[in-house]
Amino acid sequence: MTSPRTARRLNRILAMLPWVMANPGATVDELCDRFGYTRNQLVSDLNTVFVCGLPGYGPGDLMVAYIDDDEVVVEMADYFARPVRLTAPEAIGLLASGRALLSSGQGSEALRSAVDKLEAVLLPAGEDAVVVELPDPPLVDVLRRAAAAGDVVRIEHTSVASGRTTVRDIEPWSVFGTLGNWYVSAFCRSAGAERVFRVDRIRSAVATGERFEPPAEPPPPEVRYTPSEDDVRATIALGPRARWVADYYPVEVVADEDDRLVVRFSAADPKVAARLLIRLGDSATLLDGDEVEAATSALRAAILARYQDDR
Repeated sequence: MTSPRTARRLNRILAMLPWVMANPGATVDELCDRFGYTRNQLVSDLNTVFVCGLPGYGPGDLMVAYIDDDEVVVEMADYFARPVRLTAPEAIGLLASGRALLSSGQGSEALRSAVDKLEAVLLPAGEDAVVVELPDPPLVDVLRRAAAAGDVVRIEHTSVASGRTTVRDIEPWSVFGTLGNWYVSAFCRSAGAERVFRVDRIRSAVATGERFEPPAEPPPPEVRYTPSEDDVRATIALGPRARWVADYYPVEVVADEDDRLVVRFSAADPKVAARLLIRLGDSATLLDGDEVEAATSALRAAILARYQDDR
C-alpha cells in the first residue's frame, strides 16, 4: 500500500536526487528552499536513499548520501543523472497498468494521452495486443451511475473499525478502485462531511429519487480518513523506528524533533489507536488521551490473559 503522503515523499526524493547530481556542492539550505524540506526531513530522506540501490544490494551496489558540514553529497547514483529507459517487459507492464486504470473509469485525459503514446511505440501496427478488462463488483455500477447523475443514495454500511451497521444518505462524488478495493467518495449527510466508503462494506445501495448539486471541485478520489468532532483523539510521541506512522495514517504533526515525532492521532474508535500502540511497543509513547489509554490497558490485559490461558 502506498499512501498519498508516501507518494509525495517518493516524488520529492526522485526530484531531489537528479538535481543534487547536476549541482555538486549544493547546500542544505538550497535543498530546503528548492524542495520545501525541513532539515530533519532532508536528513530522513537521505538516510532512506543511503539504503537503496541496484539489485545485489551489497555495499558496492548502494547509493551514498550524507551531509558533509553543510554540503549535501550523493554518490554512486549516476543512473539518476540521465533519463531512465524502460526495458520491454517494464514498458508492457506499464501499458497494462495504464489500461487497467482507464478501464476502471478513473483515468484522466493526461493518462489516456500517455497510454496512447506508449501504445503507439510498443504496438505500431495498432493491434490490441494488450487488453485489460476489469469486472465491476456488485453496487459499483449503481454508485457510479448515481455519481454521474447527481442522485442521492441510501446505503446500508458496516464500519470496518467498529463493526456497527448504519443506514446513511450519501451524495456520491466518484467511484474508484485502489489498493485492491473499490471505494466511493461522497458527502455523508449523517456525518455532515466528506467520507470515503469501501464498496464491499456496503450491503445495499438504493437511489432515493432526490437530486444533489455536486461540488465544483470535489476532493481527489483517494483513500483518506476525515476526522469528525466525535472522534477520539490522542497525542503520541513516535521514536525514530515509528516515524513511518506519519506516512500511513492521517495524523497532525505537532512537533518534529531530532529524536521523536509528536503527532495528534484521530480515530472513530479508541481501539484503533490502542492496537497501533501495542504494535509499536517502546517505539511510541502515549502523551495524552484517556480513552486511548484505557483501551490500550484493556487490550494489553486481554493479550496477557490469552497467553496465560495457553500455558
